[in-house]
Amino acid sequence: MNPLVSVIMGSESDLPIMQAACNILNEFGIAHETRIVSAHRTPDEMRSLAINARARGIHVIIAGAGGAAHLPGMVASYTTLPVIGVPVKSTQSMEGWDSVLSIIQMPAGVPVATMALNNSKNAGILAAQILSLNNQAIQKQLEDYKKEMEKQVAEMNARLK
Repeated sequence: MNPLVSVIMGSESDLPIMQAACNILNEFGIAHETRIVSAHRTPDEMRSLAINARARGIHVIIAGAGGAAHLPGMVASYTTLPVIGVPVKSTQSMEGWDSVLSIIQMPAGVPVATMALNNSKNAGILAAQILSLNNQAIQKQLEDYKKEMEKQVAEMNARLK
């Protein structure tokens, strides 16, 4: 099955954070690819990935990056596909604020949906929600997922009593 979502990250060190997006996509049965591509170290590869994503059947790009975190914004500058940015707290970051601000402060006309720091799970869920606009099976899975969360909270409340 051809991937519908491209999960990219700037470095191998981002994989432990980005794995949660892959896990949720797997849970929903959404085909995806995972790649390391750097805005700074492999700019031509990054550009090619972004420009050719739609032609390859990609519908959503999830881009995780730490530090200067230019990957999501640069990818968004080359495509009209939805780009979801995941700021990653890297070992040399300023408590992750550098990544958050780099991704969230995009100029007008180049949107990137920005998740919370290190929260690629929500990026995977948002990608599923985008895909559910044209896929009733994914829509049903998301509805079931939300019902399960509601059930878990009810169970937590029952344990409090």
